[in-house]
Amino acid sequence: MDKRKRLRMDILLIALLLAATGVLYLAFGRTVETGTSAVVRIEGTVVARYSLLEDGVYPLNGGTNILEIRDGVAWMREADCPDHICMQQGKINKTGQVITCLPNLLTVTIEGGEQLVDGVVG
Repeated sequence: MDKRKRLRMDILLIALLLAATGVLYLAFGRTVETGTSAVVRIEGTVVARYSLLEDGVYPLNGGTNILEIRDGVAWMREADCPDHICMQQGKINKTGQVITCLPNLLTVTIEGGEQLVDGVVG
């Protein structure tokens, strides 16, 4: 196979993969709904549940983390962990999204609405 033909085949393959990715995103990416609450777990145990419809600032785990909810989204505003990865995870509001602070054994999970799992709405 000469180089030009191989290049055309590679470009065609890349275009097909991009098109398939776009179709999958349109089919599944938009089906996850906005959640209704942020559920806080420490060591896997639910310790608090906050509505995404109510703005607020919440100290968690004895003040090691500060969760903020504003305009229907939640994020970790402050944390005393050394790496601050939980703060870098950004704002969440879709069902199933999670913020994790491993050093403080804390997770914040968005619940409510519908969640897409393996292509099945549950």
